[in-house]
Amino acid sequence: MSDPARILVIKLSALGDFVQAFGPFAAIRAAHPQAKITLLTTRLFADLARRSPWFDEVWIDERPKLWQVGKMRALRRLLRSGQFERVYDLQTSDRSSGYLRLLGGPKAVEWSGIARGCSHPHRNPQRDGMHTIERQAEQLRDAGIEPLSRPDLSWLDAEITAFALSGPFALLVPGGAPHRPDKRWPAAGYAELAVLLAAQGVTPVVVGTASEQDAADAVQAACPQAVSLIGKTGIADLAALARRAQVAIGNDTGPMHLAAGCGCRCVVLYSQASDPALCGQRGEQVQFLRVASLATDLTPAQVMAAVAS
Repeated sequence: MSDPARILVIKLSALGDFVQAFGPFAAIRAAHPQAKITLLTTRLFADLARRSPWFDEVWIDERPKLWQVGKMRALRRLLRSGQFERVYDLQTSDRSSGYLRLLGGPKAVEWSGIARGCSHPHRNPQRDGMHTIERQAEQLRDAGIEPLSRPDLSWLDAEITAFALSGPFALLVPGGAPHRPDKRWPAAGYAELAVLLAAQGVTPVVVGTASEQDAADAVQAACPQAVSLIGKTGIADLAALARRAQVAIGNDTGPMHLAAGCGCRCVVLYSQASDPALCGQRGEQVQFLRVASLATDLTPAQVMAAVAS
């Protein structure tokens, strides 16, 4: 392929998936240092992407429905206005693959992904059985880009003095997808764990969104030393906290991918509802605890033993 001057990267999805695309983002930028690279993403990740060193421009995809004809036409105009010569589709969903048609079809633009007829398809028939990191790395190799082992995330940091944390602390991440309760360790487990951590001189710090308020309340009721930062942290704040924490303990959820990527020691709790071989957090110090049911088969003592190991 000739070296393109205008490149589109597509990555929508949830926080964990977005974090796992940091390596591909960095590899694409390293392979095309002079190109104008645009990221198409959702509103949630736009500010984060703009802070990164990988993109010249960030566009927001409102993900219109097919029947919203006006919005679909507006999206087509937006995509075609970029005059892209190559697209790296890291979402590889039915939706993102359909954007090849919006750009004029396979003859209009070079495309790395799984869209029908695209110029540089990821052909591995076992791709759905691969971990996200390996799948994206193989896709990029098929497009002539060698993946990076670990992207530089030094740009992703924040000032956290306002949180008034003193002494060693551990991050507790009790959240997860609301529609997947089987991926969550009960709040009572985190509450007992907080007591054990505090007894070791480590302050439990609970992070998450408003949907985790009940879990934070349970932790603080059992352990007055615990600190709740529910609803107070952005993505950069979470990265900064992870870099300074002794350990992060949480469910299979996006913030744990971020903590692992920032080099934090992590203990990630899994049930049979998800498989770390396919979606596990990657980092220098990541340990998985997997049981049949987080509701019945995992004790705070087991988690503390993993923390101490």
